[in-house]
Amino acid sequence: MAWILLLVLVAVVLGIVGAVADGLLYLLVIGVLVFVAAIALGAARFRRGGRRPVR
Repeated sequence: MAWILLLVLVAVVLGIVGAVADGLLYLLVIGVLVFVAAIALGAARFRRGGRRPVR
């Protein structure tokens, strides 16, 4: 779960830098792609559901 939150944080930072900095629009695109990947990973993990058995 921590990885997903880290990916979302990275996506937000890249998006802000890409939107504010002049000529770095590609960072905004990369930030959006990272955000979509984080949402997809979170949805896959949530959809799997259930708890793992304790050993």
